[in-house]
Amino acid sequence: MSKNNRLIIFLPLFMLGCAPNVIDENKVIQKIDSLDMSIFSKSGDKIYSITSPNSSYDNIELKFELKKPIINILNGKETKYIISSEESTLSDNNKLLKMKGNVKLKTLKKNEDFLNADNFFWNIKNTNYLLEGNIRFENQNIILNSGKAILGSDNIIEFFKPVKYIIKDENNENKYEINSENAFYNLDTESVSFEAKDKRVKSIIYF
Repeated sequence: MSKNNRLIIFLPLFMLGCAPNVIDENKVIQKIDSLDMSIFSKSGDKIYSITSPNSSYDNIELKFELKKPIINILNGKETKYIISSEESTLSDNNKLLKMKGNVKLKTLKKNEDFLNADNFFWNIKNTNYLLEGNIRFENQNIILNSGKAILGSDNIIEFFKPVKYIIKDENNENKYEINSENAFYNLDTESVSFEAKDKRVKSIIYF
């Protein structure tokens, strides 16, 4: 088997470029030593790309199992986010992506934002990304911690209660720490807003 297999996938059809390992009469697992795969929309626009040094494909469940994957999510021709994890599953005709274990998402802004979690879920039919477990968002201005967060297509991250946030000073040191209910961080405006359950208490901090 070639050590460098390049796969290009068009939704809803795909092609595989390496020889299968037959497990039984019906089930086939294809081992891929080096995966380089791009996912396209029906109109031909690239949605995201995946690389993995060790992966396999299940022809019965139509599912990829990926080790140490790196995902590039695109916005037009430019990469919007880069995500990595310990392992990942790509299923439902390449429309459902699940990543787990030391998930790290970063933006490609000049002052990068980093969003870490235990798990990451994305259904490409939707435009939101769900992160769960030990959420930590950090940039040069702030640290936000929670158990669950959703990153929307509007570049706003919603952190679900309880939320703990730390504001940094000009020396990048922790200035003060506060607990709150749901928080919203806007990646475009670099601002964070907090809203209490009764909607009567709301504050916005710009950096």
